[in-house]
Amino acid sequence: MSVLPKEQLTTATAILRQYEQVAESGRRGHLGASEIGHECNRYLWLSFRWAKNPTFDGRILRLFESGNREEPRLIANLRAIGADVHDRDENGAQFSFKDIGGHFSGSMDGAAKGLPEAPDVWHVLEFKTSNAKSFAALEKHGVEKSKPQHFKQMQMYMGWSGMEWAMYIVVNKDTDAIYSERVALQPAKFNQLLAKAQRIISDVEPPIGISENSSKVPCVWCTFKDQCHGTEAPQVNCRTCAHSTPELDGDARWSCQVHKKDLDIATQRAGCAEHRHIPVLLGRFAELMDANENHVLTYRNKLTNVEFQQPAYSSAEITACEHKQMLGEKVVDAFKREFGASVFDGMADDLPWATVEDIQPVAKPKKGKK
Repeated sequence: MSVLPKEQLTTATAILRQYEQVAESGRRGHLGASEIGHECNRYLWLSFRWAKNPTFDGRILRLFESGNREEPRLIANLRAIGADVHDRDENGAQFSFKDIGGHFSGSMDGAAKGLPEAPDVWHVLEFKTSNAKSFAALEKHGVEKSKPQHFKQMQMYMGWSGMEWAMYIVVNKDTDAIYSERVALQPAKFNQLLAKAQRIISDVEPPIGISENSSKVPCVWCTFKDQCHGTEAPQVNCRTCAHSTPELDGDARWSCQVHKKDLDIATQRAGCAEHRHIPVLLGRFAELMDANENHVLTYRNKLTNVEFQQPAYSSAEITACEHKQMLGEKVVDAFKREFGASVFDGMADDLPWATVEDIQPVAKPKKGKK
């Protein structure tokens, strides 16, 4: 029997892996203007609550970097044709805006005056890159129809900054062609988006999802597909905990009801032993039956019709357990009581011991018998 060769580490794969190794972990602390135009409110809520960290491979991370590198080039192009471009504030940072207690914010690429279409008017600048297919759709339909999320992002920057126009500039990554379009402020649209952000931040439970069909767009590619349509439980951190609240009277302030204190970003990411999932986030496989003042929660496992409790099953166990039928199962409960066992599916591939199948002798059939 031939042995399969081990994967060869090429220079190309080494470069892409390095991107993955240094990639920032965890979500940003605010709801972003760049995503408020997303069509699914449930996606936005789960994103803001850090229900799951998106993971990107090295190629995608490098693609993001390529898009960012186009911005200074376009700024230089605009200045070369005589435009007055401001891309940094007096402190050398991007122009940024905050709203709804600092929980909703965004940073625009810059502002320009002296553009050929309207030389005396200041414009919000928004730079993007696109593949040839999306670029063709943009040329045919314009940004509002073909890229509604980008259109709504610019509405926020115009409303916040007081500028009534934006200049949308897109570079075709395949041909280096450039598309530009002036976009006018729509005050009603700005107010609608602001109200939408308010709801996303303030709601204690997630909105209804955009679709019941997990095999169709947009659900099929969604980060939260297995939480909305399967039995995956959200990640354990302060934002998925029933005890935490996004307060509206500070700078993106979160508070904890149990510990009676504000929570900084590092603390929010870490969570604590008192974590209790927001019950509806477990709704695909568990129904909350009771909750007492000592933060003991009793659930009915919808898959098996047996009960289990938090913290007897920790939040970390509930999230890590791939097969939710195990939660509350009698044998599992007995092991937990007797041995202090935890419910975590699977084990590392490099553990030194063999599996049962490895150590069982293979019975050879007797001659003449099958």
